[in-house]
Amino acid sequence: MTRKKIGLTLFCIGAIYAFVAAIPLGAYVDTTIRGLTMDQLNQTMWAPTGLWLNLWGFAPPAGALVAGVGLLLYSGAGGPRIWAFGVGIAAAVVVGMALTNLGHIPPLFGIGGTVIVLSFLGILWFWAKERVTLADAAAATADLKLVGYVFFFIAAWFTCGVASGPFMRAFQDVAPMTPIYIMVCLAIGWFFMFLSHYQSRTPQGPAEA
Repeated sequence: MTRKKIGLTLFCIGAIYAFVAAIPLGAYVDTTIRGLTMDQLNQTMWAPTGLWLNLWGFAPPAGALVAGVGLLLYSGAGGPRIWAFGVGIAAAVVVGMALTNLGHIPPLFGIGGTVIVLSFLGILWFWAKERVTLADAAAATADLKLVGYVFFFIAAWFTCGVASGPFMRAFQDVAPMTPIYIMVCLAIGWFFMFLSHYQSRTPQGPAEA
C-alpha cells in the first residue's frame, strides 16, 4: 500500500472516529448524564473517574490527530514533519492536562490570554499585508478567513469569561450562564474557515465587488 493510500485510510479512520464520538455518541452521553447528580453519575458507566467517560472525552482529539497525520501522509509530507506534528500535538495535550493537577493558576491563565491577543493582532497585520496583493477569488478567500479569525477571537474572549468566573470569589455562588453564544461564535468561525478553503479550491470564484 502506498503512502497516499495509507494516508487516506488513516484520515478516514480518524475522521469517522472523531465524528461518531463527537456527534451521535456525544448526544447520547449528554442526554444520559445531563440530569444526574454526581452520586447518581458515579453509579453509571460514565463516572468521571471511570474508563468510558475518559475514552469518549479523548476520542475526538485522538481522531483529529490521526486524521491530520493521514492527510500529511496523503499530501506527501516528509517523515520528520509528520512526527513533529503527531508528537508535538500529543505532548501539548498531555502537558496541558497535567497542568490541571496544579489547580487554577491566574498568571498562567493571563499569559495564555496575552498570547491569544498578540497572536490575533499579528494575524491581522500579516493578513492585511497579504490582502493588498490579492484580487478577485484570492481576495474573497482572504476575506472569508478574516471573518473566521474574528469569530474565533470573540469566542476565545467569551470563553475566558465563562472559564474564569468560578475561580473568582464574587461569582462562586452565581449560576453560570449558558455558553451557547460561545458555540455560535465557534460555529460561525469554523464555517467561514471552511468556506475560505472551499473558495480557494474553486477555479472561478466570485470577483470582488
